[in-house]
Amino acid sequence: MGAAFPGSFDQQSLWDEVFERRYRGDRLARRLFLGAGVRTRHGVVDPRREDVSDWSTGARMRRYVDEAPPLGRRAVLAALADAGLGAAEVGLFVVVSCTGYATPGLDIQLARELGMLPSVRRLLVGHMGCYGAIPGMGAAADFVRSRRLPAVVLCLELTSLHSQPEQPHRDLEQVVAHALFGDAAAAIVLVPDAAHGLEVLDTTAATAPDSEDLMTWHVTDHGFRMGLSRQVPDVLAKHVEEAVAALLGPIAADPGDVDGWAVHPGGPRILDVVEERLALAPAQTAVARRVLATRGNCSSGTVLLVLDQIRGDLAAGATAVAMAFGPGLTLCLAALRRR
Repeated sequence: MGAAFPGSFDQQSLWDEVFERRYRGDRLARRLFLGAGVRTRHGVVDPRREDVSDWSTGARMRRYVDEAPPLGRRAVLAALADAGLGAAEVGLFVVVSCTGYATPGLDIQLARELGMLPSVRRLLVGHMGCYGAIPGMGAAADFVRSRRLPAVVLCLELTSLHSQPEQPHRDLEQVVAHALFGDAAAAIVLVPDAAHGLEVLDTTAATAPDSEDLMTWHVTDHGFRMGLSRQVPDVLAKHVEEAVAALLGPIAADPGDVDGWAVHPGGPRILDVVEERLALAPAQTAVARRVLATRGNCSSGTVLLVLDQIRGDLAAGATAVAMAFGPGLTLCLAALRRR
């Protein structure tokens, strides 16, 4: 595994210097912004120094093309070094991103710059939001098992490019979106029959019926606009137990048998719901809360950041669950075992 981050800024100063004025000192907006569970986060755009909220989508995509490759390169190189592999050994390169697009894309550019072979297979997972790492991991694991070649999955999100213009009315969904998200690149390497590391046992997905409008990511003339209903935690609460049971059933396990929980920290209330419904102790979600506090919600890469921090504490034979949530409303999960 490997990760890379752009420059950092703290939450209080963002409110004091930018968003207090933008939200006209609104007390509820202040409470939501400073109560999002985030203390520091990262961004290629620091709103205190640069206001991109009125930029066109085209301008934002050009900035993505400039900023994404060096960040992704650092994360992939760190993951390859952690795995003891060279780029030329990679058989599949998966790139997950919902915050920027170009063709030829980030996958082609990085494959060339990193020294992957011209024959490397590439897969782009786009617009799946915060759960995109799990389908990416599942596709890579299937490839590794069938082709007997290593694979790399890179999750790279530049959410800071999508700051939205000021609105004449109170828009609490945008307050939450501006409060939560940060930029990051996170990469994992999967290899066949590794003697050590985390074995991907299975991945699953579950989409809550009639929930499409609860979490959205709309392409607008001013970037991608997040829609985030306050109902999301309540809907998640109705489905997370069943989703975990469907994941663990085939390996004859239940939540009490899981030694590590890599829960996507979509926000404090999301973590509260997962704790409550799965009867987890606060210590079992402490790493997820710490990642939220220090990195923010980095969309698809966040669950990998949590997984990276818990893997060192897992003994041989221990089971771990990675789970993330996103538009749909969709829950994606992976079962892993420490070798």
